[in-house]
Amino acid sequence: MAIQAVIFDIGNVLLRWQPELYYDALIGEARRREMFAEVDLHGMNERIDAGEDFRAVVYDTAAAHPRWAEQIRHWHDRWPELAAPEIPESGETLRELRRNGVPVFALSNIGEATMALAEAAYPVLKDFDRRYVSGLMGVTKPDPRIYEMVEADCGLAPETLLFTDDRADNIAAAAARGWQTHLFEGPEGWAACLRAHGLLSEGDDT
Repeated sequence: MAIQAVIFDIGNVLLRWQPELYYDALIGEARRREMFAEVDLHGMNERIDAGEDFRAVVYDTAAAHPRWAEQIRHWHDRWPELAAPEIPESGETLRELRRNGVPVFALSNIGEATMALAEAAYPVLKDFDRRYVSGLMGVTKPDPRIYEMVEADCGLAPETLLFTDDRADNIAAAAARGWQTHLFEGPEGWAACLRAHGLLSEGDDT
């Protein structure tokens, strides 16, 4: 069955999401490793992705770890810099799909407030036809329920959805529901996948 919508993850697909690199530049790799060993910052972020309040979670974590409090607050106060830079080739691919009349959705583990910051900093994120934000949905990938919720909302059959994500577990969960999938390892491979499906032509700029 032909693809009727293309679904993008955001982190490491449209925006680089490697907070460690931000902190390496801020405090040096050795101190960053020490901080991440003492504080479960990715676990903190998962709470935000699941719908907890962005500022409260970050600031409460900072208060619980006074040695690193200033640096932890950066997760909230300077979030657009943590999620930088944009991956421009992926953004152009998204826009080209829309120019070709292909519906394009976002499905991301991201908080409501962080998504608002991301859209303000990176206008490409406003180009989606539909946005599925885990913080609003109350469930995160790879829970099968989030994919079921997408299907119910868009009304499209699973096999007509083509999804890219940089995490193999998220891809596997989508594939288990019958979605067509592509593990994102770089914008060139993603563009090649879309061309193979006839959604981009060889002349499209990516």
